[in-house]
Order: sequence, then structure tokens, then C-alpha cells
Amino acid sequence: MFILSSAMPEKSKKSLPILVAGCLIGIGAVTYWILTQQDRLTEIPVGANVVPQDALLTISVSTDEKQWQQLRQFGTVQTRAELEKNVTQLRDRFLTAYGYNYQQDVQPWIGKEAMIAFLPPEFNATNQNQAVLMILPIANQTAARKIWETPRLQQTKLISRNYKGTQIQETQSTGNANYSAAVLDQRFVVVSDNPQVTEKAIDTYQSGMSLAQIPGYTAAISKITQQNRFAQVYINIPAAVRVASTSPTPTAIPQGLARLQENQGLASTITIEPEGLRLRSISWLKPNSQRVHRVENSAGQMQRRLPAETLMMLSGGNFQQLWQDYTLTSQSNPLTPFPPENLRAGFKSLTGLDLDRDLLSWMNREFLIAVVPAPAQDAQQDFALSLVLMIETSDRAAANKSFQQLEQVLQSRYQFKTQETQLGNNTVTNWIAPFGTLTATRGWLDKNVAFIALGAPIADRLLPQPATNLSNTAEFQNTVPSELNPNNGQFFLNVNPTFKALPLPQFLPGQRTLLEATRAIGGTAAVSDERTIRYDIFVSLEKDESQIEGSKESNSSMATN
Repeated sequence: MFILSSAMPEKSKKSLPILVAGCLIGIGAVTYWILTQQDRLTEIPVGANVVPQDALLTISVSTDEKQWQQLRQFGTVQTRAELEKNVTQLRDRFLTAYGYNYQQDVQPWIGKEAMIAFLPPEFNATNQNQAVLMILPIANQTAARKIWETPRLQQTKLISRNYKGTQIQETQSTGNANYSAAVLDQRFVVVSDNPQVTEKAIDTYQSGMSLAQIPGYTAAISKITQQNRFAQVYINIPAAVRVASTSPTPTAIPQGLARLQENQGLASTITIEPEGLRLRSISWLKPNSQRVHRVENSAGQMQRRLPAETLMMLSGGNFQQLWQDYTLTSQSNPLTPFPPENLRAGFKSLTGLDLDRDLLSWMNREFLIAVVPAPAQDAQQDFALSLVLMIETSDRAAANKSFQQLEQVLQSRYQFKTQETQLGNNTVTNWIAPFGTLTATRGWLDKNVAFIALGAPIADRLLPQPATNLSNTAEFQNTVPSELNPNNGQFFLNVNPTFKALPLPQFLPGQRTLLEATRAIGGTAAVSDERTIRYDIFVSLEKDESQIEGSKESNSSMATN
């Protein structure tokens, strides 16, 4: 049971943001699903018909010892230590404190995977820990019955009570929580440290109003299922947004969730591969949502325009549509970090131009944002990196007009100089700051793709198109998933050099430790239909072969302690 704790936080105020953040990065952030029918075990994780519909987050994890040994091959000393610490916390909370031992008391009867569900905070108003429900499938009924009917500590008094025809075994201890467990139809053991949570699980199982009945749940999970899965994660977006909106200290993660408030759910299946973790994910809208997705998958061509040494890249199919979606989802949302009206006002104040009319009106096709390092031989440059923006347009004349208007503002208001130069057969325009530093170059890569490079002068590596480009590097091909084709956008982050060259903002606790254990992250998104979007993510992890045997010994020691 305690082997599930790698995703288990300690304090209720911290657990949800940390878990959600881990699921969205890759961080991320993703969702894990559950069994509604016994004959569909290979598709849907066990326990979905026991979990209440208002659960904030569910995580189903394999109990296969081999998969856990494989997981422990990845990461650094710090990340492996953090994993073991979390395992110990859950073990102490649900087993050791009551005299139980996983290897002796749980492993003999547990099924192939088990689930943890995190309930809304109101369930644990007097308990500092997050309200948690664990659902453990029974593979050996005799062994399970024997364990749960026998208390392990003399000072622990075991009490049996009947709730709607189901026997609940509870302990009365001197601690903050009482251990509560019940067996449902000889199929599941449900465990919690809150009696109300156990009762609600029984109500859910008997009424059928469970997680499995949430609109779109079963159909969505069937699209991302994998038989060899290590874990599946499910985030209840409406419930998570509700909790985040009432938090006295909003963080970046709840703010990000709030932008997804039109979604019903976000789910992800996680598999372990030789070089890292692969996530097959899906999000779907509420059945009554006024918003629908535009089925448009037209990205994937711009990566070949970037040099091979590109550190980070984000592409999409339609920048104008992205802005419109952001504007729509930001309405009446107090957690939106950058309200559209503020962005419009700021752009107007800085440039005198109208963001929607003068800029976004022509940005109606594929776009790309990238970070490219300065050449190694240019160590004396003022900038070590260049931020590159590429925009494909159907109206080149409108784009040129916007650039000219912007350059007039730079010249008259900020004393910039503009200078046209030739790169081969192409004309580019340099924006030169008052102190003579070349700060930007803009031009056209062909008749309909405009680019701006801010920072280090790297235009000569974009024109002509590089023969060895990002899309044909081994790092990109091995990291960025290619199954979703056509797609609506991709993401690539070469973590090691980027982490060294660029101070990244703090998105989640322990971010530095996680990044040090990661080689690269790649993602691909595609719009499946008007209500669902698919995401594939691969996280390439550092791997220490010398830790393989040590991981096996650590796992065995952990189970017997």
C-alpha cells in the first residue's frame, strides 16, 4: 500500500498544488483513470466505481515490483532520496502507525494496481493532512480478510460498526486520525484515516454515482489506455478550480488550472520506457460548455527553420486563435495572471498601437517561439541567447505595415535606429538601441513567414534555412512524440544547457532538483474533435546504471521495515 506514495504530499495546503504541478510538467500536469467494469481491467484502472465524483485528484499506480525497480534507475541522488522520503511518509501514515507491514500484510493479496483519491479539504477540517481515500483491489480474499480483522498493536483498539450493510473496521488511537477500512463485495479494500471518507466511498459504490460516471470519463480514458501502464492520473478540473479560487495564497498552478475551467477533466497514462517516462494525455470540455475547440491541426513545419542547437521551442497552429481562446477563458476569472485587457492596455501604452487590430489581425497561421544560443565563438556578445518569434501569415502587406508602425515608435519614442542589411538574397532590418547594441533583427524567411530575433544576433543562422536543423537532430526526434500527426503544436526543452544558460522562473517546489534529473522534455498536441484535445509528452531522464542493484535493495528494505 505504501509504495503508492511517490505522489503523496504531507500537508493539505501543499499537497494539491505539488501533485497537480508534477502531473502538468511534465511537468506539467496530467490525470489518472479507473475501472468501471471488471471485464475492462486492461483499459480502465481499478476503483473508479468507488471514488466520489468530487474527488480533486486520483492516482492509480502499478504494484508490480519490476516497474518500481525500473523507475528507481532514473534521476539523481536527490530525486531518489525524495522518492524514498515520500514512500516512508505514506508507509508511516497508513501502515507502521498501526503495526502493519506491506510485504507481509498487503503484498500477499493486493491486485495489479491500486488507487489514491484526494478529497476536498472540507473532509479533513480538523486534520492537517489531505483527506485521502485508498482503494486496494483484492486478488486473494482469504489473505485480505485475515489481515483487516486483526489489529497489530496492543494499544490500538479495533471497533467494528455497520454502515448501510457494510462492516467498517476502525481503530481508536491517541493520534490525530483513526484508521478506517471496509471490504466492498470482496473486491476492494477501501482505507482512509477519516471515517466520513470511508462512508462516502460506500455510498458512492452503492449508488453508482462515482468517478466512472462523470461525463466523458470512460470515452476519454479509452483513448489513452496502455496495458503496460505504470500509472494513470485524473484531475477534476471544476473541483480543483473551486478549491484554488478559495485558497488564501493562490499560486501559479491553481492559476493555470483556472484557465482550464471550461474543461471537465484532464487525464494521463504514464508508462516507463528505457530512457524516461511517456505520458499519453487527454482533456475534454464540460457537456454544457459554450466553448468548443476549432479542429485545426496545421503545425509542425517551422522546427526545420531552427538551428540544431536550439535550446527551447514552442509551436502552435494559429496564434490569433490562441489569443482568442485565452481571452474567452479569462472572462470572469479572478485567477487569470495576465488579464487580456491589461495586456492590451500595456501594449497600447508602450507602442501606441492596437494589439488586436495592428498585430494579431494578421497572425492567423502557424507560429513558433524559440530560444537559440549565441555561437560559441561569439563569447564577447552582449547577449548569450536570442528569443526568436516566427509567424506565418496570409497577409504579408498587413504584417509589413505593423512592423513599419512599430519601427516608427521605436525611433521617435525610444531613440532606436533601424538599419537594413542583406543576408544572401534576403533583406533584414536591424533594430539598434541608443547605445549601439544590436538588440533585434526582423525579416522574412520566405514569402509568408516573418521572424524577429531579440538578443544575440543569430539571423545568419536562420537565413538561409539551416541544413542541420532542430527537427532532424537525434535529441529532438527521440524526445518529441510523433504519433499525433497532424498536430496543433509541439514543445521541446533541452533541459541541461537551458538550465545552465537561462534562469527559469520558479513554477513548483523542488523545481531545481527535478530539472537536474531531467535531460529533455518533448510534447505534441492535437485537437481530436470539438470537445477533446490529445497531448503526448515524453520526459527523458538522467539514468545511473550503478543504481539499479541499489534500487532493488532499497525497495526490499523499505518493504520490510
